[in-house]
Amino acid sequence: MAAPSPLPASMKALVCESVGKPLELKMIPTPTAIPGSVVIKVLASLADFRIPINLSGAVGFTFPSDLCPSGRAIGRIVATNTDTTSLNHDQLVLIEPFVRARDNPDVQIVWGMFDGPVPSAKKFAADNWSKGTLAEYARVPLENCHALNEARLCGSPADGGLGYPIGNLLHLTNAVVPYGGLRSIGLQAGERIVVAPATGAFSGSAVQAAVAIGASLQALQRLFPAGRVQVVQTTGNVEADAAALQRWGPVDAFMDVSPHAAGQSTHIRSAVLSVRQYGRVCLEGIVPTDLPVPFSVAVMRNLTIRGQYMYERDDVRGFLKLAETGVFKIGSDDGVEVVGEFKLEQAQEAFDLAAKNTGFGKIVVLAP
Repeated sequence: MAAPSPLPASMKALVCESVGKPLELKMIPTPTAIPGSVVIKVLASLADFRIPINLSGAVGFTFPSDLCPSGRAIGRIVATNTDTTSLNHDQLVLIEPFVRARDNPDVQIVWGMFDGPVPSAKKFAADNWSKGTLAEYARVPLENCHALNEARLCGSPADGGLGYPIGNLLHLTNAVVPYGGLRSIGLQAGERIVVAPATGAFSGSAVQAAVAIGASLQALQRLFPAGRVQVVQTTGNVEADAAALQRWGPVDAFMDVSPHAAGQSTHIRSAVLSVRQYGRVCLEGIVPTDLPVPFSVAVMRNLTIRGQYMYERDDVRGFLKLAETGVFKIGSDDGVEVVGEFKLEQAQEAFDLAAKNTGFGKIVVLAP
């Protein structure tokens, strides 16, 4: 087999100098594969509508200077180091952004977006992972680079494949977050769970993941087909909404995926009140207010209330198996579609379109 072609000395990348500064297209050095990493050629990176919001400082996330944003991409491996044992040149891979320090997994960053709440995490991000996937190439931690079964996911159905376009695979980089939340509370097939709200990319994916696991589900405010998903429209009346959620039987669990803007919503209290004795609650949103849970209800019902920040590495492996077996579906018939594809030079157009398509399954691709 021919040796891999050498990489160019420099590459195009979108860079933000600091909080509140605009993204700029720059030429920067092409990364090399150091121990513990590989280099990928980026085929498709997610133009997440949240990126400009985060860079503006509106949400309060901090990040290293001269940041190349995002850690959600699909790519091919173009360079490895001597400690790479299972990933091969030209292999199709999924990149996800939840990076932990190897010698201290409590040091955690969301690569390309948030450098963590403590000084050790901020230094870790600045010294090692300030350049993400909105670029032609990216250096990726081995732990965050996941081999994909390309023949199965992208191959022709006539040959046993699922026929997904490359861009659709980006849906997995978002959907693994709520899947990790569901795993954290041990959701089982046949259990009944409330997901709220259920209108966005993460929350809609939580509904999809719960159905793939085999749960029965109540979704607040989202339109899904009848069957294992029952839709409950919120009224703002806490007790009435809690009773409506119990209409189909005892609720085993509740998962909250609320965005920052939902701090004054009544749905969290209603959903917690709907959960049965010994039920579980998973909190995975970013609500800025205190938790509106009645203390006596949590005690008397023996509720387990768990916060879940992102996911565990084993969750990613298990989730990709669900996708590769066809249980978790990401085709156009399943509501997942690429609504636009842009070059790095068209980043503003990409983010403008993403801001108009924030709902479940809508993907905007930046393809260098």
